Amino acid sequence: MPDKILVVDDEPVQRRLLEEILKKLGYDPICVESGSEALDALSGKSGHRIKAVILDLVMPEMDGMAVLESMTAQKLFQPVIVQTAQGGVETAVGAMRAGAVDFVIKPAAPQRLNTSLQNALRMDALQGEIKRIKRSAKGNLTVDEIISSSPNMEMVKTVARKAAQSSIPVLIEGESGVGKELIARAVQGMSERASKSFVTVNCGALPENLAESILFGHEKGAFTGASEKHRGKFQEADGGTLFLDEIGELPADIQVKLLRALQEGEIDPVGASRPIKVNFRLISATNRDLMQEVRAGNFREDLYYRLNVLPILVPPLRERRADIPELLRHFTARIATEEGRPNVKLICQQAIEMLCAYDWPGNIRQLENAVFRAVVLCEGDELTISEFPQIAMEQGLDLKPVADDHKAPEMVTPMPQQNLSHLKNPAELSANEGLPLLNAAGDVISLAEAEKQIIEFAIERYNGQMSKISRKLGIGRSTLYRKLREYGLETDENDSVD
Repeated sequence: MPDKILVVDDEPVQRRLLEEILKKLGYDPICVESGSEALDALSGKSGHRIKAVILDLVMPEMDGMAVLESMTAQKLFQPVIVQTAQGGVETAVGAMRAGAVDFVIKPAAPQRLNTSLQNALRMDALQGEIKRIKRSAKGNLTVDEIISSSPNMEMVKTVARKAAQSSIPVLIEGESGVGKELIARAVQGMSERASKSFVTVNCGALPENLAESILFGHEKGAFTGASEKHRGKFQEADGGTLFLDEIGELPADIQVKLLRALQEGEIDPVGASRPIKVNFRLISATNRDLMQEVRAGNFREDLYYRLNVLPILVPPLRERRADIPELLRHFTARIATEEGRPNVKLICQQAIEMLCAYDWPGNIRQLENAVFRAVVLCEGDELTISEFPQIAMEQGLDLKPVADDHKAPEMVTPMPQQNLSHLKNPAELSANEGLPLLNAAGDVISLAEAEKQIIEFAIERYNGQMSKISRKLGIGRSTLYRKLREYGLETDENDSVD
């Protein structure tokens, strides 16, 4: 789903011009003609879906500076790029002090506007990540800060808000990596227990012989090695929230004690002479079908119904692909900052389209790890399909960027098995045949061989013009020369032609 950009300009011609430019750049423009309409759009029900604002400074009734002041007063934090036909240092400084992130003179060139928007969205994503991390650490994260705009996730957020208004047990279901713990933290952050302790336990990682002690605690001398009294996770969560992840992994004897804790509000530490009262909110999560586990005799039916008072089903990432572009932007901004790679600022449209088409069996966790690897390996200032080679190969995509930034990567059509020894280099293949993916033995060629053939093809196609070759391949010239040396393609002719 393209990012929604709000255009605020009282001139009809300028509005239409900006609308067409933004559409060609891959955005979803929303156009209004006055400052009051802009504030209504930003503060309305769908205002959170607007990712940036292009604001004319000179308008009748409410000008751009007044809009900026009202946005600050109403705590509307979308990044704003101001534009005016009357440029000047004082105007720019005034707009930036009022909260704008950039300033352009109209009519702005499409590339200048795109660069400004991309920088604004990246900065907004980074600030959002920092804010989210801080609020999560303080225990007051809300569902509004969860990165999502797809309709089925809106249903999840609605149920989570209702769950936060009570203290009944919540069961969060969903595949591994969909963000179940994030939902649990948001439920706590919006409840009366916000800012209280949030204790997490991965039930699948509990040693069977120590599970009871870890969860419920033990007295000194309760068993061999119990040299000190230990407070269990339930006592740590007293007054706050206990999050039991992968609850379907709990041993049968622990399930019995958990049921008692839920029913009576008290626990029995190992070796204790009397039970201890605890006040906790239980949120559990599982990637299993617990009802199926009940039928199989692996999970207590009475405990299941006690846990499943308010179920929340989090859909997998493949069912909310509209969230992927924004997740990519946030992960790229945060990881590039954490890894000291400030040069990595963007992710190209071809890569976004490729990643949106992928099914992500590992869900958001897999997506984050893929971005982490891409940022670490990236040698330019943007992530391309070349930084995601495994995903590109799984989808049968060509690793070379296409000329049009708004077209999807080209599909590679494998050639039939045949003897290819008569070909001196891939440049002898016609554009319709494509590059060979099979060697003479009928096996798939390696990534390195495919890359070598693409570079050979590019050298032949662009007559050894290194600047043009590096630009078309989407890599820096230094990277291109290094690869020429690696593959033994470096010649005096290559070095001299440009």
